[in-house]
Amino acid sequence: MVLQYKLKTESKWKKYPGKNKLKFSVSKCDFRLLNEAQTKVLVPNGSYARVMKRFRQIEFFKHRG
Repeated sequence: MVLQYKLKTESKWKKYPGKNKLKFSVSKCDFRLLNEAQTKVLVPNGSYARVMKRFRQIEFFKHRG
């Protein structure tokens, strides 16, 4: 899965480098989650906490079986 971010004032999505390398607070950004091929949006626009919660749910069910 690919995590992307953008400032709330911008329109272009960028690949997320990691929380400690981000120059802004995560509260100033919007996040989204895509599949590995970047063809399907798994979680549209949302906060960091909401997107990461869904990411953990998907990973849990992927490795459950």
